[in-house]
Amino acid sequence: MLTAVEYLRPVGFGATSPQLFRADDGKSYVVKLQNNRLGPRVLANELLGTRLGERLGLCFPPGGIIKLDDRLIRKSRILSNAHVSPGKHFACQYLNGTQYLCVHNLHKAINKPEMAGVMLFDHMLHNLDRTMNRRNLLLRREEHGYKIYAIDNSHLFRSAIWSEERLRRLATRIQVNHQRSYGALLKKFLRPAYFETYFAKVKDISDGEFQELVATIPTEWLPHASERETLCQFLSARRDMAEEIITCLCSLIPNKHRCSNIDQGK
Repeated sequence: MLTAVEYLRPVGFGATSPQLFRADDGKSYVVKLQNNRLGPRVLANELLGTRLGERLGLCFPPGGIIKLDDRLIRKSRILSNAHVSPGKHFACQYLNGTQYLCVHNLHKAINKPEMAGVMLFDHMLHNLDRTMNRRNLLLRREEHGYKIYAIDNSHLFRSAIWSEERLRRLATRIQVNHQRSYGALLKKFLRPAYFETYFAKVKDISDGEFQELVATIPTEWLPHASERETLCQFLSARRDMAEEIITCLCSLIPNKHRCSNIDQGK
């Protein structure tokens, strides 16, 4: 677990009012606080997305739980006036030197095939916010070229604020998102074969692993056992629908780019 050692400033324009901190590892992190106006469930979504992203090898910035103590909060008038509570909050590593990804700079990215994994993730977890919010896909120049990063998993399940009934309704639904950069990726850059790597990783996740993943969410972010159980059931159901989701996505790839086992239904 990270520990915040210095408050830096507000950052971004998100509904969750993210703040920038320096942590005990010397790196800067964008932090979403428990008392954000959408509630602590946002933090549960973020941690779930981060841990699942790590398991699938997605191009998400590193993230996790960060601890804020009372001393640090009292040193900042902004944090004190916002009635920030000491305890566990969510941190995502800050990336400097980025630009927003769009159809005009997408061609620069060297890791476009990795977006097959992000698209599968977003469709499994009903994260429409990835393209609805233009600020959730970043392009960053690094040593070997421009790299895409996907950020902000606060609005999984179509909303930052979800219920058990919503998860049960969404568990069997597929809604293909081909807006903005996703449409360009499917039309010009992605191949069914790119999805196969991530399909194999998803199918390899056991029910027990989903339970362990959900268990990492702090109790204060997701207090009810029934919610956790429903969330695990949702994740297992979506895993079992991964092939069908990929088939729907690949149907939007032009015929000249199609040649894979999944596409052939094997």
